[in-house]
Amino acid sequence: MQTVGMKNANVRKSKASNIAVCALASLAWLLPARAQVEMTQSLTMPVRIQAAMGVSGCDNSPGPKITLSGSITLGGLTAEMIFRNNQSGTHTLVIQNTVSSVAVPANDAIVIPKQPVLGGVAGNPWIWVQMVDDAGNGLSSQFFLGRCVQGPFNLDASVLPEVAVAATFTAQDCANNPGPYIYMDGGMSFPGGLKARFTFANADNPVGGPHKAVATTDVVLIASGSTVQFPKQPVLGGVGGNPWISVQFMEGDGALVGSETLLGRCVQLAPGN
Repeated sequence: MQTVGMKNANVRKSKASNIAVCALASLAWLLPARAQVEMTQSLTMPVRIQAAMGVSGCDNSPGPKITLSGSITLGGLTAEMIFRNNQSGTHTLVIQNTVSSVAVPANDAIVIPKQPVLGGVAGNPWIWVQMVDDAGNGLSSQFFLGRCVQGPFNLDASVLPEVAVAATFTAQDCANNPGPYIYMDGGMSFPGGLKARFTFANADNPVGGPHKAVATTDVVLIASGSTVQFPKQPVLGGVGGNPWISVQFMEGDGALVGSETLLGRCVQLAPGN
């Protein structure tokens, strides 16, 4: 009888444990959920370089001096959060445009520090400029500025440098109506940098001509690895009930860039889930 009593007590304890586990699970669903996931993506961003170039010492040896200054206008980057109540396409509610987070404002500007450029070809050379990355890959065609004595010069060029986005997404209140709050934090960097490559030549063709002498000088416009931080801000989702969450980046003009990335279900975003 004592053995049977002990068995019954164990059964009661097991049932009580199961009930407690279920109660905790239900409570966890009702409490605000906090989760986090990190993502990286390589994109391109349109930038506009507007620079003024003063010229002096055109006839000096070893060559002229160009003083460069101006600004770089960023095309902008927006993270659009997409909330879906399933992935099968049936009764899927997608909320877009009203749940976007501005990562980099359009027309945000980076000041080009005023700096000298020394030419290496004497005797009033012809001058070209081209936008390149740190590896020397051309991001634009060569722009002919003119002969040294024709300065000062102005440059207005648009290029598409590579940018690397690294962002952390934090979800809160997954079970609440009308939906969870998503916080994005992170930044955008320029892994390849951006340079202006000046070419000085004593002939009117930098790739040929009689008695050709050519010299090039690079000027850093954006240092490799430079980062633009994202402002941390909440985005309220409009689909209740623990939705699936994706992110799609857009340029400042609304053009999609990169690919849509599934972050996961709201409560599944925590590391290890």
